[in-house]
Amino acid sequence: MKELQHLPSKKTIALVAHDHKKDELLDWVKRHKSILIKHQLIATGTTGKLISESLNVDVTRVMSGPLGGDQQLGAMIAEHKINMVIFFWDPMESQPHDSDVKAFLRLCVVWNIPTASNSASADFLITSKYMDEDHSVPLPDYKTYLNRNIKKGI
Repeated sequence: MKELQHLPSKKTIALVAHDHKKDELLDWVKRHKSILIKHQLIATGTTGKLISESLNVDVTRVMSGPLGGDQQLGAMIAEHKINMVIFFWDPMESQPHDSDVKAFLRLCVVWNIPTASNSASADFLITSKYMDEDHSVPLPDYKTYLNRNIKKGI
C-alpha cells in the first residue's frame, strides 16, 4: 500500500509570482479572498507583502525568490510543510534565478503537490471539492531510487 500525505482542511498554500505576474496574482487572490483567508498563506518576499496588504491578512514570508525564497519553499515542500502551490510564473521573460525556479517546480512534482501556474488552473484548484476538507494524496515511492546500487569511484 502506498504511503499517503495528509492534506488538512486548513491547507498551507504557497503563493509566488514573478514581477510581471504580480498584478495578475493580486487580482486572483482578491477574487478568492473568502476562500484563502481560511488557510495558512506563505509567499516569497515582495509577493507576500503585496498579498498581505491586499487581503489584510497575515502572510508568512520567506526571502525574495532570486535571493533564495524559491529554495526555502522547496525545502518546505520536501519536508511536507506545504500543501498547495500557486505560482504565476512569467513564460515570456528569462529570470536571473531560472535554475531555482526549475528546482522549485521539480519538487512540486516530486512530492505530488497540487500546483497551479496561471489563473485558470488556480481557479480549478481553489474551487476543488477537496479545498476545505481533509484529503490524502499518494506519496511517490522512491525506495528503488534510494536503494539503488551506487558504485564507488564514479
